[in-house]
Amino acid sequence: MGDVLAGFHAVWEFESDSVLIRYERGIRTPKLFQALGERRIPLSAVEGLTLSPGRRGTVVLRLLPRVGADPLMEAAAGQLKEGSDPYRLVLPAERETLAEYYADELKGLLTESGSTDRHLVAPPGAPLSFKAYDGKASFDGTAVQFRWSWTGASSAKWKAGDQRFPVTELSGVEWRSPEAFEGHLRLVRRSADAMPAVQPDQDPAAVVFGLGYGPVHESLPFAAAVLAAVRTRGPVPVVPAPSRRDPADIAERIRHLGELHQAGLVTDEEFSSKKAELLAEL
Repeated sequence: MGDVLAGFHAVWEFESDSVLIRYERGIRTPKLFQALGERRIPLSAVEGLTLSPGRRGTVVLRLLPRVGADPLMEAAAGQLKEGSDPYRLVLPAERETLAEYYADELKGLLTESGSTDRHLVAPPGAPLSFKAYDGKASFDGTAVQFRWSWTGASSAKWKAGDQRFPVTELSGVEWRSPEAFEGHLRLVRRSADAMPAVQPDQDPAAVVFGLGYGPVHESLPFAAAVLAAVRTRGPVPVVPAPSRRDPADIAERIRHLGELHQAGLVTDEEFSSKKAELLAEL
C-alpha cells in the first residue's frame, strides 16, 4: 500500500506486511506515545481492526492485536486508558471515508487470528530505567536491578539489600498501573513460583509506585522490555563489576540502617553484616 494516514498524535504508514506508527511529540500527545516514538506492527500480529465514532466530531481507527503478540499490551493487561492505547488512531470526522478505504484495504491483507505463543512486535529497547517510590529500577537487557531509596523502601527491602535479577531466573512480570490503587512492578521468579506472594512494599522482587513515581510512560515500556527478554531467555553476558558508590550515599545508607537498628527492626547481626557490605562498596 505505502500510503500514509495522519491523525491526532500519530501517523500510520501502511506497508504490504506491516503498519508503521509514528507518534508525534507535543504537549497534548500522551507521554506513553512520546516514549514509544514509533512502532512497526507486523500484519501477522493483527487479527482485525475497527472503525467507530469518536468524541467531538472524530472517528477512531483501531488495530486489534492478537493476544500474546505485543509485549507492551501483554504487560499492560488491559489497564491502559483509552487515550493512551497505542493501537488507536483518532481522526477528524471528515476523514471517515478515507479511513474506511484504508480499513477495507488492510482487512484484505490480514491472514492470522487467535493467540500466539511468541511476541511478534518488537519490545522497547534497553537500557531502561525509572524511579519508583521505594527505589530505582534499571534494565540493561540481561538483568534487572533494584536499588532501594532510603526515603521510601521498607525495612524488609533494606534488610535484603539492593537486588539483581538475571532474566534467565525470571518467569514473568506483573505490572499494576500507577494510575490505580497500589501500583507496582513485580518480577516473578521461577524459584518462587510456588511461594505465597507478599505485599509489593515488602517484596525485594518488586518496586511500588505512587506520588508521581513509576509513571506509565516509564514503567510500562520497562515491564514490556523485561517480559520480552524473559520470553527469549537468551544467554546472559558477564556483567562488569559495579563502580564504587558515592561515599555520601554510603554514609546516608548506614545512617538509615542505624535508625532501623535502634528501632528494633534490624538485629545486631543484621546491622553488622549489612554495614560491612556497605563499607565494602567504598
